[in-house]
Amino acid sequence: MHVQIVLFDGFDPLDAIAPYEVLYAGAMASAGALSVEFVSAEGPREVVSGTGGLALRATAALDPGRPGLVLVPGASGRSGEPGELPDQEAGDAGEAGAAGEWRKDEFIPVLLGRTLTTELPGLLKAAMDNPAVTVATVCGGSLVLAMAGLLEGRHATTHHLGLDLLDATGAHAVRARVVDDGDLVTGAGVTSGLDLALHLLEREVGPQVAHAVEELFAYERRGTVWRNQGPVPSAL
Repeated sequence: MHVQIVLFDGFDPLDAIAPYEVLYAGAMASAGALSVEFVSAEGPREVVSGTGGLALRATAALDPGRPGLVLVPGASGRSGEPGELPDQEAGDAGEAGAAGEWRKDEFIPVLLGRTLTTELPGLLKAAMDNPAVTVATVCGGSLVLAMAGLLEGRHATTHHLGLDLLDATGAHAVRARVVDDGDLVTGAGVTSGLDLALHLLEREVGPQVAHAVEELFAYERRGTVWRNQGPVPSAL
């Protein structure tokens, strides 16, 4: 299985790096049963994160036709309401990325919304339409899909501050650490990328490999993976 982790200007580093490390370790533990790389909508380039100007290099263009997994991180920056904009005189200007401007003081909703002006939404739609691809997200990554109109009627989660926005876009927001909706798997807050990647490793490669990676990282998964299965619980 090949994993494409998508980078965009203002991405949250931990959303991308935590799944990368888990899945890369899974590749080593499974004798190459999977491979993982960073990609962008624009192709190979340095992509500036929303955390201190940290940059990672995308080595290829996102290919929605390639079977496997596409993983979308969220953004990092200032928290705030989608309509609230930072003072243009405040903060230091960040280094511009190849695909757009970047500022250290930008709000997360602005960074997420800017992805809609790139080729990314079309590529993600093509990936979601491909039966050979599973799309996964961490934190605000599900909001990228939701704002692009790709999650209507789907069960998903995101950071707790964004659950109302998920609902507003027609998705069924679930307050859970990881939500497995078949070919769509979403994680909640930033560190949920560890749990999401370990779940995907167990699901796609096997529990023994996932357990070996858990032991290597001295980390135990949190929470129950939510699926739309079984009886609906009564009020507690």
